[in-house]
Amino acid sequence: MILEARGLAKSFGEIKAVRGVDLTVEPGEILGLVGPDGAGKSTLLRLLVGVLDPDAGYAVVGGIKVGEDPEGARELLGYMPQQYSLYADLTVSENLRFFAEMYFVPRAEREKRLERLFEFSRLKPYSHRPAGKLSGGMYKKLALSCALIHTPRLLILDEPTTGVDPLSRRELWKILYAFSAEGVAIVVSTPYMDEAERCHRVSLIHRGRLLVTDHPAAILGRFADELFEVLAENQGKARAVLSAVPGVRRCYPAGSLLKVAVAPGAGGENLVRRALENRAAPFASVEKAEPNFEDIFLSLEESFA
Repeated sequence: MILEARGLAKSFGEIKAVRGVDLTVEPGEILGLVGPDGAGKSTLLRLLVGVLDPDAGYAVVGGIKVGEDPEGARELLGYMPQQYSLYADLTVSENLRFFAEMYFVPRAEREKRLERLFEFSRLKPYSHRPAGKLSGGMYKKLALSCALIHTPRLLILDEPTTGVDPLSRRELWKILYAFSAEGVAIVVSTPYMDEAERCHRVSLIHRGRLLVTDHPAAILGRFADELFEVLAENQGKARAVLSAVPGVRRCYPAGSLLKVAVAPGAGGENLVRRALENRAAPFASVEKAEPNFEDIFLSLEESFA
């Protein structure tokens, strides 16, 4: 085990940002911390790396208690916050060399590590470009490379794919998979529910509390209701009608569709169709749907409310 946290808690005045969090991460594992903005993801990660002191609980990295020896723990980890500050006037290559010096990477190792990171990030053609003139995706890849220059055993990333294009997102995940395969443990936070399926294990977080931590397939298997997608002529009216029907547990928009979660044994598709027909809420289709992580999150959020 490379990371262990027990009972971590942090408040800012009356706001309880993190509430008694327990988690563990093994070498080579990618743990996804998934939740909406304001869920407590960034605060939890800052507690794990020692940027913030907890009100309660502790974190241990590679056998080192972060609160007792933060500098020793930081030697074992790489941390990429949401607003990673590179030196805009320095080139890609100069930024990497600067962070190599800052992390005391032996001179004999530096060029080899730079070449390796260039290979993963595909930034070598841009090695002489100032960081301030990189695209959003390239900037994030450079920031990730700087966090990896000292070959950490644990990598902690705060929303690394936020604000980047789909291609850059895929490339960032390829880099993470490559280092995970070499035994680097990774904790990555994201507000994107679809990224949960890319992780080995997932922790869904809401209001500073972990709702569940498990393998993606196991979490999806927790969805107990029947789920339907409704294409209605008037989404607002259909939602109002269905939300008032006994047996309908949740009804919420998903783009042009309404998602309707119906309790097992309550009537399923027939219940949804009859309710809409009886209340003159025209619809084009009612289709059975498979739950995704957003559906799981909403059902768990309700149970912990």
